[in-house]
Amino acid sequence: MTALAGLWRFDRRPDAADGCARMLRAQELYGPDHGGQWSRGDVALGRRLMRTLPEDVFDRQPLVGGQGRYVLVADVRLDNRDELAEELQIPAPHARDLCDAAILLAVIERWGEACVEHIVGDYAFAFWDVSNRQLFLARDPTGQRPLHYHRGDKFFAFASMPKGLHALPDVPYAPDEERVAEFLALIPETGTQSFFRGVERVEPGHLSIVTATSIKSRRHWQPKHSHIKLSGPAEYAEALRQRLDEAVKCRLRGTGNLGVFLSGGLDSGAVAATAARLLAPSGRKLLAFTGVPRAGYDGPTPRNRIVDEGRLAAATAALYPNIEHILVPNEGRSPLADLDRFFNLLDRPMLNICGTAWAHSFNNAVNGRNIKVCLNGNLGNMGLSYNGLELLPELLRGGRWLRLWKEANALVSAGRMRWRGILANTLGPWCPPKLWVQLNKLATGHAYEVQDYAAINQKRLLELDLPARAKAKNLDIVYRPWKSGVAMRTWVIQRADPGNYNKATLGGWHVDTRDPTADVRLLEFCLSVPTEQFLRDGKQRALALHALADRLPRVVLDEPRKGLIAADWHEDLTAARQDVAAEIDRLKASPTASKTVDLARLRQLIEEWPTDGWGRDDVIMPYRYALLRGISAGHFLRRTTGSNR
Repeated sequence: MTALAGLWRFDRRPDAADGCARMLRAQELYGPDHGGQWSRGDVALGRRLMRTLPEDVFDRQPLVGGQGRYVLVADVRLDNRDELAEELQIPAPHARDLCDAAILLAVIERWGEACVEHIVGDYAFAFWDVSNRQLFLARDPTGQRPLHYHRGDKFFAFASMPKGLHALPDVPYAPDEERVAEFLALIPETGTQSFFRGVERVEPGHLSIVTATSIKSRRHWQPKHSHIKLSGPAEYAEALRQRLDEAVKCRLRGTGNLGVFLSGGLDSGAVAATAARLLAPSGRKLLAFTGVPRAGYDGPTPRNRIVDEGRLAAATAALYPNIEHILVPNEGRSPLADLDRFFNLLDRPMLNICGTAWAHSFNNAVNGRNIKVCLNGNLGNMGLSYNGLELLPELLRGGRWLRLWKEANALVSAGRMRWRGILANTLGPWCPPKLWVQLNKLATGHAYEVQDYAAINQKRLLELDLPARAKAKNLDIVYRPWKSGVAMRTWVIQRADPGNYNKATLGGWHVDTRDPTADVRLLEFCLSVPTEQFLRDGKQRALALHALADRLPRVVLDEPRKGLIAADWHEDLTAARQDVAAEIDRLKASPTASKTVDLARLRQLIEEWPTDGWGRDDVIMPYRYALLRGISAGHFLRRTTGSNR
C-alpha cells in the first residue's frame, strides 16, 4: 500500500517539489519502505510505499508513460491484473516483473480517463496529463483506499490522508464542525466534505478532473442490476460460490503470513473457509483471529446477540487443518487509552471507541505474527449474506398476496419473527414518520430519536437542522424499513468509506486489510439475484446458507443471532469512569467542543452511572453510543483547535 501526494501551483511558482516532499514526510508512517517524487517546477507528484504485494519490489513510482504525457502515482492492488495484461498484450514473463501501478499506467495509456471502467481492485490514484495540464483523481467503488485534496486560490494539492495536506502552511488546520455534528447524528458521509475545514475527499467510486479553473467529479461506478434468472436455488448457490472464490483468491496475493478476522458469523466464516480451501494445495497456512471477552466474563447478553463468538469460530476453524485459530481476549483496557493514537492514525473521529481496546489487542496480535495481509467480511451483509427481509414489502407492492402470506407464516412458524415484526417490515415503508415512532413506542416501550443515541448540543441541533440534512442525504432519521432490497443495499454500499480506517491499520500495525465481500463482481451479482432467493420458506439469508453448506459447520449455519464485538465494553468503561469525567472537563475548556457536544448530558451520565442493565437498550443507547461517541467527537474537536491540552 502507498501514501500519495501532489501539488500544482497555478501561479507557476517553481517550488512544488518542496511542498510535495513535506506532504510525503508527514505520511511516512503509511509508507516507510520507499519514497519517490517527480517534479517539473510548478507540478510535483510523489508516493511513499509499504510493500504488501510480491510485485511491490518492482515499484519505482512515480511512473511516466504515454511518451511523457502521463505521470502516475497510485495506491493500488489490481485484482484483474492478469486479464489486463492479456488484453494489453503484455507478455506473461514481462507482466510478472511489473508492479500493479505499472499495469495501471498501461491501462491509462490505452483508455485515458476511461481506465476506471476496466480495472477491478482497491485503489486511489492520481495522474497528471502533461499535454492538457489536467489532473485526474480516482477511488475504488467501495472506498478501500482514501484520497483527499485542497483547492486554494493559487494551488491544488492532494494526499492520501489529511495530515499530508496539513503539512502545507496554506492549508488551514481546523475541524469541519458541521460534519462532526452530522457524525454524531449518524448522518452518512456523502459529498466531498471531510472532517477538516478546507479538506475534501474524493468520494468512493468517483473520478475527479482538476483544471486550473475547476474541479469536475462524476461517479464512475454504479452497481449493475442485470436481473439474473437461473433455474433454481442450487444454480444460484453455485454461482455465488464461484464469485466468492474469485473474490477471495485475488486478495491472497501478499508478502508475509496471511490472517483473517474470524467471528462466529457467516461472512468472515465464508472468507476464512474459502481462503483455507484455496491455500491448502500450496501448503500455506491461514491464521484466524477471534476477539473474545475477558476470561470468565458472564455479563449481560443483549437480545439476539452473542457475547462470545469463540466457540462458533473454533467450529469453523476446526474444519480446516491449515487454519491456526487464535483467540484474542480483551485486556481490560480503557476505551480512552488509545484516543490520541487513533486520532493521529485516522485523521477523523472514531465511530465506535468502545472497540478501540479490542482493536488494539487484535492488531497487536496480528502484527506480532508477521502478518502483512488480513482479510475480513465487513460488507457481507449487503451482498453475500443479505437477509432478504425487503421481500415482504416487495411482495405487497407487487400484489403477490399468496407468496407474502406463505413467507410471513413461515417466518413466524420458524420463530424468526413475531407477527408485529411481519407487519412492521411489510407496512413500515409507507408509514408516516411520526406514526412510525409512536407505533415503535407502543410495540417496544421505546421511541428512540436522535437525542437518545447522539449527545448533540440542543442549540446546535436546531441551528443546523440536522433532520433536514439527513433527509437531503436520503437518510430516514426514524429508520423505517425499506421498500426495496436493491435500493437499500445500493444506498449502504455507496456510502461506505473505510479508507481512513484501513490506512490507520496500515500505519499503526503495518497490516493491509482486505475485504473480499466488497468485491464489485460479487456485489453486482448479489444485487442482480432476485430478492426471493435470499428469503425463502421463512429462512433469512437463504442463498448464503445454501451456498456455504459445503464449507461452514452446521452450528454456524443454524445460528440466527449476531455477534457483539467488545461485549464486555461496560466493564472497561466503568473502570475508566474517572478518565471519562476528566476528558469531559477538558472538553469544557474547548469552545468548539462545547458548542457541538452536549457536555451537560455527558456529565449527567457520569453522575447517574448504572450498576446493572448493561444489556438493555435503554442503557446501551446513552452509554455505548451517546456518551462514547460524544467523547470521540469532542476529543477530535479539542485536538483540532487551539484549545488542545
